[in-house]
Amino acid sequence: MTERMAGVRLAPYTTLGLGGPAGAFVEAGSAEEIVELVAAADRAGEPVLVLGGGSNLVVADDGFDGLVVRVASRGVEVDGGRVTAQAGEDWDALVERAVAEGWSGVECLSGIPGLVGSTPIQNVGAYGQDVSQTITGVRVYDRRAGEVRDLDARECGFAYRHSAFKADPGRHVVLAVTYELAAGGLSGPIAYRELATRLGVGLGERVPLARARAAVLELRRGKGMVLDAADPDTRSAGSFFTNPVLTADEAAELERRSPGFPRWDMPDGTVKVPAAWLIENAGFPKGYRRGPARISTKHTLAMTNPDLSATTADLLDLAREVRDGVLEKFGVTLVNEPVMVGTRL
Repeated sequence: MTERMAGVRLAPYTTLGLGGPAGAFVEAGSAEEIVELVAAADRAGEPVLVLGGGSNLVVADDGFDGLVVRVASRGVEVDGGRVTAQAGEDWDALVERAVAEGWSGVECLSGIPGLVGSTPIQNVGAYGQDVSQTITGVRVYDRRAGEVRDLDARECGFAYRHSAFKADPGRHVVLAVTYELAAGGLSGPIAYRELATRLGVGLGERVPLARARAAVLELRRGKGMVLDAADPDTRSAGSFFTNPVLTADEAAELERRSPGFPRWDMPDGTVKVPAAWLIENAGFPKGYRRGPARISTKHTLAMTNPDLSATTADLLDLAREVRDGVLEKFGVTLVNEPVMVGTRL
């Protein structure tokens, strides 16, 4: 455990490069230290921000007036196909290891920045996979109960880019995550058309794990979604908006406004709409700029801080312009995917 430091700027700890100072900042190198720090702060009535890789955060320019605990716990335990990783493990490094060792189930989640501890919170997903398909358990510190608990997948309340952790923010601190992966060297059935096209296979087919990972990384790099210091488009929080899920009535209204809009019909009768299509067709193309903040030149869903001169206020002004423009044209309200700290959209 490092000593508490005051006034540490949070911007360098986020992929957006945004955020003001922390009231206090400390790095925790083990699950035990994370629990000790958070519990002590809770007893003292001190606000706490648990900071992982900073890839899904928008931190206010005023920073965070409390204790920031940066998660640095490490360790991976393997028991057959059951892989338990500490919250501070790098996510893509874990995926890379899974692919190298022939474990299937997370290969399409290659190149996603951040740490293991964040994956169940957002139910991280991409290219037809999400972590809810493989997570069997999450070890947490329950701040309300004041105890460490092991939650099974059902208790995690997984849904599209959502979980019980996101529904009740601040209650649980993720300490470790267990994934059940399949051996065999082949990917899961390819479920995303863009990836299938890149691989030259049909939907539902399987390919060698390394081939699936390489294709996903290639697709993500083409969208500025693999962190690269030389690529200004990667100074983002990934997809800033989730794909809206509409009721039948809402979908009918969108059909009235824009006949033949692209859609995915969901099993429960709802309709998922690509947010990128809504943004582009509301008049916000790739590279659209508002002051020093801009939409990625590669991917319409990413709001970026390309030359690190923007403030959080600048970025949110752009995001609000996009959200309001989509609402005005299509009657659909976009919802931010990144977590807001000390601010809101």
